[in-house]
Amino acid sequence: MEFLTEFVHAILELSYAMAPYILFGLLFAGILHEFISDDFVTKHLGKDSIGSVLKATIFGIPLPVCSCGVIPLATGIKKSGASNGATLSFLISTPITGIDSILATYGMFGWAFTIYRIITSMIISIIAGILANVTAKPQASFTQTPPAFSQTAPAFTQHTPAQEASFCSRSSCCDTELKKGFQLKGALNYAFITLLGDIAAPLVIGLLLGALITVAVPENLAQILQENSWLSYGIVLAIAIPMYVCATASLPIAAGLMLSGVSPGAAFVFLSAGPATNTVTIGVVKKMLGSQVLYIYLSTIIIGSMLFGFGLDYLLSDVSVKEMIHMHEEAGWLEYGSTVLLGVLVAYVLLKPYLQKDSGSCCSS
Repeated sequence: MEFLTEFVHAILELSYAMAPYILFGLLFAGILHEFISDDFVTKHLGKDSIGSVLKATIFGIPLPVCSCGVIPLATGIKKSGASNGATLSFLISTPITGIDSILATYGMFGWAFTIYRIITSMIISIIAGILANVTAKPQASFTQTPPAFSQTAPAFTQHTPAQEASFCSRSSCCDTELKKGFQLKGALNYAFITLLGDIAAPLVIGLLLGALITVAVPENLAQILQENSWLSYGIVLAIAIPMYVCATASLPIAAGLMLSGVSPGAAFVFLSAGPATNTVTIGVVKKMLGSQVLYIYLSTIIIGSMLFGFGLDYLLSDVSVKEMIHMHEEAGWLEYGSTVLLGVLVAYVLLKPYLQKDSGSCCSS
């Protein structure tokens, strides 16, 4: 009973820390989506140059697109004539961050950690893109039609590239029509239905896992991992690389790792490698850009995440880990209200397919 009480308390603390920033980030992402069309992105990234790599990285940072959703956009960019480097940079930088994730990271870990995460993701993306342009031969034979991606991509699940189209088929994020002007209804629908639908399931699972890690990891195990950074980094990478987890949903897991005693560097490795890789993206990169680019993609993320993880541990060697996580301030009406509102919205987008199914069967009878 005591364990259950601590578990529920950890869930609430994580929710209070994240909910206001997630809601604001989703709203901002919806507004951003109304102003920036996919055609605009494709136009500016469709060149074979280092400049396109830089543009791909910069454009990818704030875009509100998840690990699944970046695949059709990157495919469209590649088919329009973009270089391997620009495509790969976009594939890496976009899912690691996003305006919703940036704000949620700030709310949970503070501005220094947030800036570090943004800058390091840019560096990893740029290096990978330049290496891909310099060393890899273009895949001129790639003619695959861009798969659309789903409104409710399954969380923490492994898929083959062929299955990508099946669960990435109903979202409006791949809509390449030109924007006809700002519409508040469209922004709200994209933010709290489409985009939240993309991250709802991973977010719930991430929240539960984060709380479980917080209360269940034995202190002696945390001490062992803290004293052996390479071991903790290796374990985190083994979990993060094949896992489907979006940037925002990875935050409570990282917080749980840090609260259990794992170093900030190891948590950073998860935040960097988790959203940037999964089995679906790995398969698509191999098919679309070739084996050589795939090796660049994986090695750059692994090496870059570990090096910057060590760098973060060095910078924070004199800082108390638990003091970094903003979860111990007394929650107020904003935190309570945001948690309730986010919970209602998440429940709605998760139950919506079942409610529509029941409604359809009723009408058909």
